[in-house]
Amino acid sequence: MNSLMNCPAPAKLNLFLHVTGRRPDGYHLLQTAFVLVDRCDTLDFTLRADERIVRVTDVPGVPEEQDLVIRAARLLQQEVARRQGTLPPGVDIALHKVLPMGGGLGGGSSDAATTLIALNRLWHAGLSKQELMDLGLPLGADIPFFIFGETAFAEGVGEALQAVDAPDCWYVVIEPGVRVPTAHIFTSEHLTRNTAAVIISDFSRHYAVQSSELRQFGKNDLQQVATRLFPPVAQAVEWLGAYGDARMTGSGACVFCAFHSEEQADAVLAELNRQVPATWKGWKAKALRKHPLAA
Repeated sequence: MNSLMNCPAPAKLNLFLHVTGRRPDGYHLLQTAFVLVDRCDTLDFTLRADERIVRVTDVPGVPEEQDLVIRAARLLQQEVARRQGTLPPGVDIALHKVLPMGGGLGGGSSDAATTLIALNRLWHAGLSKQELMDLGLPLGADIPFFIFGETAFAEGVGEALQAVDAPDCWYVVIEPGVRVPTAHIFTSEHLTRNTAAVIISDFSRHYAVQSSELRQFGKNDLQQVATRLFPPVAQAVEWLGAYGDARMTGSGACVFCAFHSEEQADAVLAELNRQVPATWKGWKAKALRKHPLAA
């Protein structure tokens, strides 16, 4: 096998996101629930005759040396060399972006996770899921979740993961036309860092008792900061909130709302296309129980 093509890198949504404290090293302590959805970037991997890792597609605003995909591939290549005593062949990587940058959907982390999963197979490296998660964590706190590959309750800086059930539903997602730098949110004087910790049973019990109404658990502590700094995010929350419990994912800027059926999601998208500013982009996505590469 010399190539793996059309490897999906799905988006994630944070069903809730609480900031419960801050470590002495400055990292924030979080509790969140991640869910995968079926809107994806895709990546192609083709082995080379030399040992170089090369991105063969342009990603505006992301130099190749800073790209998490390239950094993840090189990190795994060195780990394979350490284990096997020889450097595996290089690879050409084509990255086809669909997910926006600065949207809170985890696109860059998902791309890196798919890279680690795919190259682990292509190089016959034999790393376990946990070993890949450990390898990816220093590159980004969300990367372990995408390798974990199923709906998860997360704690710590986001790396302590436990599988959990969440509604099997559709989501409408709005990209409000702004890019939110994560650092702006976590360094804001307006960010609260003292939300009381919850336990998994609190989260699970919340969804177990719901029937016709898809109310989200908890809140997103980062939303109050993002909506203050970026008015389009506040406008998107307000507009989508007319149809359900709308909230921001991650550190923003994307806003989402859950619906029981695809028909409900389509109806909201039809209204969105009639009413919203041209700078907004809306789409629907289905919740995924497993990462597409889990098999």
